[in-house]
Amino acid sequence: MTIKAATELVGEAKQSIETINIEQLIQELNAGKITLIDVRDKDEVTAGKIPGSTNVPRGMLEFQADPSSPMYNKVFDANDRIVLHCASGGRSALAAKTLKDMGYTNVASVDGGYKAWCDAGGKVD
Repeated sequence: MTIKAATELVGEAKQSIETINIEQLIQELNAGKITLIDVRDKDEVTAGKIPGSTNVPRGMLEFQADPSSPMYNKVFDANDRIVLHCASGGRSALAAKTLKDMGYTNVASVDGGYKAWCDAGGKVD
């Protein structure tokens, strides 16, 4: 049995999803037509978050994105543009692929994630 490395899974996910950079994220945020989901763990978010983002930890994504789940979070609307970010882009790539697999069609992951946002001088809450 061969075990796939996490980096291999992330690489495969990135081949099947849309990835945007920080400049594109800023444009989409300014246009006001996206739902920004932060898939980092709660303890990471306490250190700071991108304004307007909603925290849905990666481990709870499927349950909160499933309208038939009792844990469904109404922030997930299949008609909306959903952009996901994590600390650096790996977890959000996996999360974007998962949402696509679930049937969400307008999904993207932020390359570089929260770190890239901070490096670009982005405001944090």
